[in-house]
Amino acid sequence: MSEQGGLRRTLGVRDAVVIGLGSMVGAGIFTAPAPAARAAGAGLLVALALAGVVAYCNATSSARLAAVYPASGGTYVYGRERLGEFWGYLAGWAFVVGKTASCAAMALTVGAYVWPGHERAVAVAAVVALTAVNYRGVTRSVRVTRVIVAVVLAVLAAVVVVCLGGGGSAGRAPGVPVTAGGVLEAAGLLFFAFAGYARIATLGEEVRDPARTIPRAVPLALGIALVVYAAVIAAVLSVLGAGGLAGAGAPLAEAVRAAGAERLAPVVRGAAALAALGSLLALILGVSRTTLAMARDRHLPGALAAVHPRFRVPHRAELAVGVVVAVAAATADLRGAIGFSSFGVLLYYAIANASAWTLNRSAASRVLPGAGLLGCLLLAFALPVASVVAGAAVVLAGALVHRIRRTLVG
Repeated sequence: MSEQGGLRRTLGVRDAVVIGLGSMVGAGIFTAPAPAARAAGAGLLVALALAGVVAYCNATSSARLAAVYPASGGTYVYGRERLGEFWGYLAGWAFVVGKTASCAAMALTVGAYVWPGHERAVAVAAVVALTAVNYRGVTRSVRVTRVIVAVVLAVLAAVVVVCLGGGGSAGRAPGVPVTAGGVLEAAGLLFFAFAGYARIATLGEEVRDPARTIPRAVPLALGIALVVYAAVIAAVLSVLGAGGLAGAGAPLAEAVRAAGAERLAPVVRGAAALAALGSLLALILGVSRTTLAMARDRHLPGALAAVHPRFRVPHRAELAVGVVVAVAAATADLRGAIGFSSFGVLLYYAIANASAWTLNRSAASRVLPGAGLLGCLLLAFALPVASVVAGAAVVLAGALVHRIRRTLVG
């Protein structure tokens, strides 16, 4: 087959679910509950439920679209086919830019847990290693992700058991007042941890029988992640309370210490680093596939559309993404980048829901896409002001690039 040929279809339902879980059950569960608790207080579980509802709507829309358009690129392809070239491009732009920032943030998270004080060196090494894993083929990526998911789920289960059986100190630290705005902001922050199910759709060209596999794998992965998140957050709240969780630097590690299981804390830290590695692996995988799709349409340099003749992966796109992420992790402070990344992710899914809206004109089939579209926009603009401003700037920059390109091409 030629270098520009198609990718190899090797992933079944179980593999697709593992990739989705590797993206969702990642570093977010070890870090996101604290800032979310600072926004929502005792309404944290309500915020989680709201984020889960929006994610379910998005997952349903993504699964329906992926079954119709089983090609690499996810919402970039759906928006282009259903809404027009500009909306597809904007979705791809939001995904690539936002998720590249997320990749760097995950790499820095690995560094912070593995070798505090030398985060950047560890982050760059992690990016190089995982890019090499992805370069060798998607089946190797799935194998690595399967191991990571199994270990992280085991540690999270231990955290839940220890916290629920340890006799907590809930209520000792006062929490913030519960407000509608705070709950919405927390839901937007927690949604960031759910966004990984899109990785299944972006790998549509490498899934066997995508019309059957993707609609089954996406809601299954999302459902498992939601149950895990709810159990972990409820357990940690039972020990620390909303106020204690809001002030925690490493929420799960502090929770097991408060529950009297000091020896488990280093294990939790190790699992957090491993989870961040799993998220980084799946993120690089997804971003490179969207880069491939955009390069095929010449929205990005056409050379990035090359597929390796032996490994059947978009090797140039993977290398390009790896280089950009490594440079960002080595030079930039990306703690603030998570905000505009969340904004970009929510915009990405808003376009997915708008695309799914066009699949069927019946009122019943439009309920979930409509709810998902409104939910994404509501959560996006409920994020902190700095995140909204940064995200809007990125979106406008993308629109400007598209306009200039169209003008030059004629």
